[in-house]
Amino acid sequence: MEKFHVTGTLVWYYHICPREAWFMARQIVPDEDDPNIDYGRFLQEKVYQREKKEITIGHLKLDIMKSNSGKLVIGEIKKSSASKESARMQLLFYLYELKQMGIEAVGELLFPEERRKEKIELDQQAIEEVESLKKKIMEVVNQVFPPPAKKVRWCRNCAYNEMCWA
Repeated sequence: MEKFHVTGTLVWYYHICPREAWFMARQIVPDEDDPNIDYGRFLQEKVYQREKKEITIGHLKLDIMKSNSGKLVIGEIKKSSASKESARMQLLFYLYELKQMGIEAVGELLFPEERRKEKIELDQQAIEEVESLKKKIMEVVNQVFPPPAKKVRWCRNCAYNEMCWA
């Protein structure tokens, strides 16, 4: 795919299911009426209303951006910590990409339903994880066909469910 950029959304989807990332990279959109997608939109609009939200910087779409003690803080809002590792990788990806642009920041994973937040910092190990993940995502999205459907714990609530299991 020419002029293709890995995005935070692709990082999120790839970490859940590489097949989802393949669909998303081709603008094959999931069921937009899926209740999980609707709820995610609701959370984005209604929580953390005092923060700057939905900031776009190049190919990055950040949930929240704020300053705390002179440091730039990027926040990623998720409805629960059930998929915390995917959220962590998405946030590390944003921090990595910002660093590539010369912007230093720290991250916060925000789980409003659980009233929790978790600090995330980009260290050398995280940089290596992100670089490796970006390569894996590019390999998947450059395939002619999607990876085979594989049952994972997220399938039941997936908006792409019918594309894999109908």
